[in-house]
Amino acid sequence: MDTFYIITNYQKDPDLETAQAIRQYLEKKGKTCYIQSNEAGDNGGAYKYTDASRVPDEVECVLVIGGDGTLLQAARDLVERQLPLLGINMGTLGYLAEIDRKSICPALEKLITGEYSIEHRMMLCGSACHQNRKMLADIALNDIVITRNGRLRVVDFNVYVDGAFLSSFTADGIIISTPTGSTGYNLSVGGPIVAPEASLMLLTAIAPHTLNARPIVLPDDVEIAIEIGTSHGTDIDGAEATFDGDTSVKLNAGDRVVIHRSNREALMIKTKNTSFLEILREKMSR
Repeated sequence: MDTFYIITNYQKDPDLETAQAIRQYLEKKGKTCYIQSNEAGDNGGAYKYTDASRVPDEVECVLVIGGDGTLLQAARDLVERQLPLLGINMGTLGYLAEIDRKSICPALEKLITGEYSIEHRMMLCGSACHQNRKMLADIALNDIVITRNGRLRVVDFNVYVDGAFLSSFTADGIIISTPTGSTGYNLSVGGPIVAPEASLMLLTAIAPHTLNARPIVLPDDVEIAIEIGTSHGTDIDGAEATFDGDTSVKLNAGDRVVIHRSNREALMIKTKNTSFLEILREKMSR
């Protein structure tokens, strides 16, 4: 690789100390490196932090400084460019951002010499609809979460798979997760942990009020529709669908969120031989 682009979390690297150090290192090796300016703001919703049109065409790799959240956002903003991403974690070891501060230089050397692999992570595409009118469509690398909005009360959900009714249940919410997202919110509510290279979708209820609401694993080629029920006054307070904990849309009784696998993937660079099981074991031992 010869040309790099750095996206940094300005809260974790406020003086760009890490970003500048990386650029200097790469330029000493004869490489080209750009640092993104702080672009967050009102852009009409076209992107959150990174304007993909401002990433030079010759860029071969994006270095993301921050943590898993920063990497998630970069993957969504740059999804149309399909550029490989390497996460540099400024805190503890994350599931996505595998490189810590002490490992930056060895990781850069591996990028330069080609000693790396690229993992293809599936993403979800979701559309929120009111009376067959699309209110919002977005993608997610981790999950799409539908929860109550307003008062502390439960929501009724009707679940359909490929147009066929699957089940109804009452809960605080429901998570539709990718394998990558299985170690996020899904894990915290008791959902199954899945290896990130798998191709499937997970449905996990949040604090279900019925005994039949168990996590469900579905193949990646199905279409899932979640319909908001009417039994608990949802039309008064509404519910809310959130994509990767970022973009969201309010829902009322009868509204649907239709979810399927995206035709785009997130490309994650691995420079370490650390397996998913090793990372998982370390996390579980804390």
